[in-house]
Amino acid sequence: MVKDLEWFLSQIPEINGISHGELIDYFVYYLTAIKDKAGAKPKEIEECFVRAHLSPYRGVRQYLHRKVASKKGQRPTFVRTSEGYCLERSRKEELERIFKAEPLKKETSTILRDLLGKVNIGSEREFLEEAISCYEIGANRAAIVMGWILALDHLYEYILGHGLPAFNVGLAKVKDKRVRVNVVSSKDDFSDIPEAKFIEICRSAKIISNDVRKILDTKLGTRNSCAHPSGVKITKIKATEFLDDLVTNVILKYPL
Repeated sequence: MVKDLEWFLSQIPEINGISHGELIDYFVYYLTAIKDKAGAKPKEIEECFVRAHLSPYRGVRQYLHRKVASKKGQRPTFVRTSEGYCLERSRKEELERIFKAEPLKKETSTILRDLLGKVNIGSEREFLEEAISCYEIGANRAAIVMGWILALDHLYEYILGHGLPAFNVGLAKVKDKRVRVNVVSSKDDFSDIPEAKFIEICRSAKIISNDVRKILDTKLGTRNSCAHPSGVKITKIKATEFLDDLVTNVILKYPL
């Protein structure tokens, strides 16, 4: 059991920052979903703490009892049966999504690091290195912000090298007063174009496809949620999906 438990614990993201209470959720998942028990008993959960070389938690029974009772407007965390405790369906599904995301997290990290060998432009390489650093330490908001900067910088370089005349034709048709440049001749000129308008011009100039435009519009909304104070929780799953989508559908799709 110890070897199985160690493997299980290695799959939990940022485990050192998890409270004893949340670890109980994971141990119930381990005992019921991984070890296939009909229910997890308090004593078995306490043994998981010992076998994992974690400081003992004396409040296991109280935590389980408290989380069986649902608060107004909230689902309970556990369901009690004659065999012990099981995770309530919605909480179980949350944990399942985390464990399904871990292999993708590792794959995304590998893809990003492999991309370093293909990026030669100084600024883009710096943005990529910072995005990787943020992603791998679990700074999800920062990883998303840096991933967006990386994708935009890549598109700027792509347009300068492959589509500047078409972009400037599209730019000349724009009547939006927020756009403070008439012709782009250097990368700095792009900063005078609002990002949403930049995406629109790229599409009208047929530099990107409509599907890529939709992806960029969605990702811009996510970036905005991350870059401004909000109560939105940014999970590792969201950061992984964000970076994977931009790398696959922007950076690799439009090579410099």
